[in-house]
Amino acid sequence: MKALLLILFKWLAILVGGGVLLVVAVILLISAGLMVLMLLQAVGLVRRVPLGYNVRNLMVRWRTTLLTGLAFTLVVALMTVMLAFVNGMYALTKGSAVAGNVMVLADGATDEVFSDLGYGDISTLENKEYIKRAEVRQDNKTEVRPLVSWELYQVVAQQLPNPQPGKRSSRFVQVRGIEDPVVAGMVHELPLHEGGQWFDRGAGIQAVPGGGNEQYVQGVLGEGLARELGRDVAKPSLAVGDTFELGPRKWVVVGIMKSAGKTFDSEVWAKREVVGAMLRKMTRSTAVIRVADGLDPAQVAREITSDFKSPAVQAQTETQYFESLNGTNQTFLIAIIFVTVFMGVGGVFGVMNTMFAAIAQRTRDIGVMRILGFARWQILVSFFLESLLLALIGGLVGCALGSLADGLSATSQMSGGQGGGKSVMLKLVVDARILMVGLVFSVLMGCVGGLLPALSAIRLKPLDAMH
Repeated sequence: MKALLLILFKWLAILVGGGVLLVVAVILLISAGLMVLMLLQAVGLVRRVPLGYNVRNLMVRWRTTLLTGLAFTLVVALMTVMLAFVNGMYALTKGSAVAGNVMVLADGATDEVFSDLGYGDISTLENKEYIKRAEVRQDNKTEVRPLVSWELYQVVAQQLPNPQPGKRSSRFVQVRGIEDPVVAGMVHELPLHEGGQWFDRGAGIQAVPGGGNEQYVQGVLGEGLARELGRDVAKPSLAVGDTFELGPRKWVVVGIMKSAGKTFDSEVWAKREVVGAMLRKMTRSTAVIRVADGLDPAQVAREITSDFKSPAVQAQTETQYFESLNGTNQTFLIAIIFVTVFMGVGGVFGVMNTMFAAIAQRTRDIGVMRILGFARWQILVSFFLESLLLALIGGLVGCALGSLADGLSATSQMSGGQGGGKSVMLKLVVDARILMVGLVFSVLMGCVGGLLPALSAIRLKPLDAMH
């Protein structure tokens, strides 16, 4: 009962979220149904097609009905989950970008991990008039600062505590070195959860209690990474004050970002100089700026690219940057299309086989219906509708099962297809469009799989069928 209620609530949330799309789909389906009904009534088809016979047959041969419907269910449910994964990837990249931000990378760099801005004239970026300035309160004082976040992005291997034999012994963790954490939080629109604070702007480290000269690196975690690291110590999530090891240093959590739905959910932030010293890379990889109100970010990006030549840089809006990371997502989508087509072909042949077997078992029934006066086209419609009914029921159940994946967590790699990229944690998203695709695909399989057996049924002659 609880599982049924969960499915109903999931469907209600998804369909309500579909909004206009759902309303249009319902109107189109009702209109098409009415037109078909009027046409069938006009030719007298509705009154003469033995629909009651088809329903009774499905109930009497319930094992065959169940197996056939199960084929539709499995195909549609699997397709729904795979599309939900792609949908979640698109939602992640869309939610990570801030419309008014511009990202500055080294010329030719396709990803932050490959970028090195060096120390040339790019350091004067903060003085440009197209940079937005805002009041920033830190260290008990308020200052007006340019909203430019200087960052160093790297990926660090972390050894897992107590790895199980035969399974992975390490994971890759994304580390972002930040010069000014308060400004970075404003630029990326990432506030902290209550009880946390940004790492110290000066040193970014703190002494280990009773540890002599040993010091912790102060780190601010994304929510997803906090949960993943928490599982290492049998906790739902790391909290402020918890410690962990990463690279050659020990870390202490000083804050948790409200980062759900963003790529930053999988990152740890720390002082740039501390991260640089740990990774032996002291330069900056990225500058993220907030464009002044009223200016076009794309135009500002072009101006930055043309202004700074030492080193040469490539600026683009944050929206464009994250869209470029959808290369992996496109690969997933193409793979899903191929898999879905192959599953669909298998499902069609399965339906054909079942329907041919059903016709072979009901040869005498067909002969009796022909003797009673049913025309060939009425027999055709009868068996064709039987296949469609199985497809519709199987598709509905498959969509219901697939909708349970909505909100589940998954881990993936996001890149532009040219190397690099980010390991991200995402939520699967099942929406009204995916449910519609699943139902349409199921009905299409039923149409193709049921047409040939129905055509073979009308070729039987009444007397031959009785023998």
